[in-house]
Amino acid sequence: MDAPRDDFAQGPDGTDVDPVGDPFLRTRFVAPARPATFLRRGRLTARLGQVPRTSLTVVEGRAGAGKTLLVADWAGRLDPPAAWLTLDPAIRTPDMFWAHFLRALRVGGVPMPSATGPPVPAGPASSADHALLSRLAAQLDGRDRPVTVVVDEFDRANTPEIARQLAFVLRHGGSGLHLVLITRTEPLLPLHRYRVAGEMTEIRDAELAFTVEEAAMLLRLHGLDLPVRAVGALVERTRGWAAGIRLCALAARLSPDDPEVYLKEFEAGRSTIADFLLAEVLERQPPPTQDLLLRVSVLDWFRPGLADALTGRCDAAPILAALVRDNTFVEDFGHTGYRLHPLFREILLAHLRRRSPGLERQLHRRAAQWLWRSGALPEALAHGATAGDGTFVAEALVHDLAIGQLLTGPRPDGLTKLFTGPEAERAGPAADLVRAACELSRHDLDRGLDHLRHAEEQLASGARDGAAARLGCALLEATAGRLTGSAHRAEKAARAASALLRSVPAALLDQHPELWALLQTQLGSSRLWAGHLDEARAALDEVVSRSPGAAATALPRRESSEHLALIDYLDGWPGRAEHRIRAAAAEAERFGLPRSAESGIGQAVLAAVAVERDETDRAQDLLDRMPDTAPPDPVTAAGRHIAGARLFLAQGRTRAALDVAERTVPADEESPWARAHAALVASAVRLAEGRPDAAVEALRAVTADQPACLVGAARAHLAAGDRATALRLLDGLPGPGRTGPAVTVRAALVRAQAARLAGDLSAVHRLLDRALRQAEPEELRRPFLEAGPWLAPFLATVPPWTRTADRPAPAVVRDADATGPDTGAGPPVEPLSERERDVLRRLARTMSTEDIAADLYVSVNTVKTHLKSVYRKLSVHRRNDAVRRARDLGLL
Repeated sequence: MDAPRDDFAQGPDGTDVDPVGDPFLRTRFVAPARPATFLRRGRLTARLGQVPRTSLTVVEGRAGAGKTLLVADWAGRLDPPAAWLTLDPAIRTPDMFWAHFLRALRVGGVPMPSATGPPVPAGPASSADHALLSRLAAQLDGRDRPVTVVVDEFDRANTPEIARQLAFVLRHGGSGLHLVLITRTEPLLPLHRYRVAGEMTEIRDAELAFTVEEAAMLLRLHGLDLPVRAVGALVERTRGWAAGIRLCALAARLSPDDPEVYLKEFEAGRSTIADFLLAEVLERQPPPTQDLLLRVSVLDWFRPGLADALTGRCDAAPILAALVRDNTFVEDFGHTGYRLHPLFREILLAHLRRRSPGLERQLHRRAAQWLWRSGALPEALAHGATAGDGTFVAEALVHDLAIGQLLTGPRPDGLTKLFTGPEAERAGPAADLVRAACELSRHDLDRGLDHLRHAEEQLASGARDGAAARLGCALLEATAGRLTGSAHRAEKAARAASALLRSVPAALLDQHPELWALLQTQLGSSRLWAGHLDEARAALDEVVSRSPGAAATALPRRESSEHLALIDYLDGWPGRAEHRIRAAAAEAERFGLPRSAESGIGQAVLAAVAVERDETDRAQDLLDRMPDTAPPDPVTAAGRHIAGARLFLAQGRTRAALDVAERTVPADEESPWARAHAALVASAVRLAEGRPDAAVEALRAVTADQPACLVGAARAHLAAGDRATALRLLDGLPGPGRTGPAVTVRAALVRAQAARLAGDLSAVHRLLDRALRQAEPEELRRPFLEAGPWLAPFLATVPPWTRTADRPAPAVVRDADATGPDTGAGPPVEPLSERERDVLRRLARTMSTEDIAADLYVSVNTVKTHLKSVYRKLSVHRRNDAVRRARDLGLL
């Protein structure tokens, strides 16, 4: 090839000058030096290693993304070395660009023949321009070894004319040119053609983001060895932004305090990161764009229309599109809108507060109004609460029928303080209704009822808040009826709500299914407390079966299921009650209901079921995990008292059982079943004390609508020697299907004891067989242990067939057999896990593998795995053998 020739013009001192007569600056042709703390990232340099196989590489990312140092590190290790050109605002015309491009080639040691010639002066494209590009392309295409040219900050010269000319040289330069563009914006080159042809390598902003592992290595290079948790939080806050992580590391290293604490608590608005972003991003934007960015910093996300509402202009759409295109820390989420980079938003918000004090609250108020008009109520409430606009928040909640959401889900930040503080002033029935809902959801009856009364007075005096406010009032009245134990109040509220529902637009009701679900739940709970169990079951069943399976109704559906479980328990169906609670808990977990949303009814019922199965340790654990605070409503309080008293009885702590059972439950009306079950505990305590007459007296007023108490009264009469009355009471029990095994097993045992006293041993065995058959599916043990010492000799002589998998005897049988012959069963190979015991218990109930999986909410394969483990540990090969061996070992 010909020797290189300097065809550039020269200045008076003999130095080369560019087309406008300025000397070439050396720094434009030198790659930046890598700092001592530079981290080489193999995953990205491997991508750059594809450059020899493609003609174009684009490294595109926002300011400070680390793209320049990444390419400089890679290019510095090339052989032959790459030519480097860094653009700036002075290089934005074609003649300036090509003059510097040619200069970069020559500085990089790339010989260019004299025929290439210098660029033409600035001006419109001409034949001379085309001739220069043709000569350059021809010289590049004829090279033996390809040349790599890196153009940094290409976005400074990203004009249509330069892009067109560069595409020409790239196309006709053939394999002699590999072009690497480092840019903040997408080049105007026909990138789709290069992608289709497979001639392009791309590294975009998302790939440039540091991973947690890379960030940890970078921090170590800065002398910071932090826990993974702290590094992950930093990456989350910066979104892996290289400059942000590096600047945080530098500041933390110089911090006199704990670096980890600094990184967690540093103020974004007063840091070197803020200076960087304000100078490199915000101040480079035109004034309208700066104003938009500052105003939208109060938003988590936004659409162009919302941004226009905050600026008062109509230019948000094109501005936001340009910001996304330019990688200016604005993220596009398609139809859902836009979002600012979290750290950039923090800095902009801090800058807004300093520059325009008081504007932030106005912007939140504007956002609230726009979002409400757009149908985004939750976001509108959050902004209204942040703005401190209680009037807006209250009216939006009430008019949109969303007041029920204060009882079913998390509240917007600041809403509670907005309405419950002593400084909050009354401003119409809507505000009072919201205050009442907030207080009632916290179970503060006095304050809640006070606000509710004020709202009702204003509505009665003609306040023009329409049907929505009156419907909200009815909902809160029903809630008050549940919390105060007043079925009359709840029924009256439900009737009022039914009338009002006809005057509310159906479309609005469809948006708030939680309203009807809450009304029915409160009504069902109140009916349950009043002892109207059939009516309560009907209302609660409506919620469970008819409410849409959505997050809005998840809480009332769970509470309704737990109330139904309590009714099942009271009717003697512990297994059914447990199944309801397990299913409700699984659904609550699916919708992410917090533990704070639990009323406690479910745990109380599970504890009572565990007592029926003589699992006292588990029952104790369930009760211990219930909150120490006062129960939110009378039903929950009574359920907790029943479970606690029954547990104390099972533990032999009769005095403690009596103390718990006789505790007064605050309520406007007395509950017949709560009173009856307290009497049942008192009667059991008197029997344990050897005072059968007192036991009879304790249950004297029990009526036939409490089957468990009828059986308890029959048992007391039999202990007092009144066999005839005992049998008469048992004859008064509801027919089959109305009462469950927990009642019928006890009734059969009382009849068996009466038959024993009458000397009818065949009847005793027949009744015991019936009791065992009914107890086994429910795993009931307490009824046999409560029956007294008379039962043990009879259970010790139970025919062998009663101990098969079809008719296993309860734990008390094993107790009676303790002195019998040795079964020869040795201990398990290793202890069974709790889940394996769960599977084994259901196996003993002759449940299929599929039924066990459904009951435990696990897969069929998981159940099979547990079964194999159980068989191995028990040294058996079949189901029946496993059950029989487990009973011999006392595992069932």
